[in-house]
Amino acid sequence: MNKCRVFTLKKIKPQKITKQSFKKYGSIIEWDGPENKAEKNQFRIVIRDSKVTGWRIAYLIVRKKKVDFLEQHPRSYESFEPIKGKSIIYVANKKNSKNIEAFILDKPIVLRKGLWHNVVTVGKEAHIKITENNDVALIKQFLGYWLTA
Repeated sequence: MNKCRVFTLKKIKPQKITKQSFKKYGSIIEWDGPENKAEKNQFRIVIRDSKVTGWRIAYLIVRKKKVDFLEQHPRSYESFEPIKGKSIIYVANKKNSKNIEAFILDKPIVLRKGLWHNVVTVGKEAHIKITENNDVALIKQFLGYWLTA
């Protein structure tokens, strides 16, 4: 016998990503310090994990406009760097759906290890560069409803 799952649609209004609004989930990839106006290059490490060896860069094309699960990677930071198109990232520190927030992904960010997340596109599609550990554990948590912007 086939079981049909009935989902309701849950709308979450996306916020603008700022250093303050996003700090409980991760950080923005940006220059955060004094800027040398001379012609010298400047270098800054945004995040470091001395316990991990190996990483990978991925290219994600997002076409989904709604999601019914969040995922997490317990041992990996993960960057989301928008390339083109408009997207929204859903994030939560815990599996509890009451804690889910949505942000307009209009600047590069780094998610903390183990942070629940998923991404949808606002338009036809969005392109995102992702950097994470080379070996990534994936845990999915189905919500029982659809998230949409």
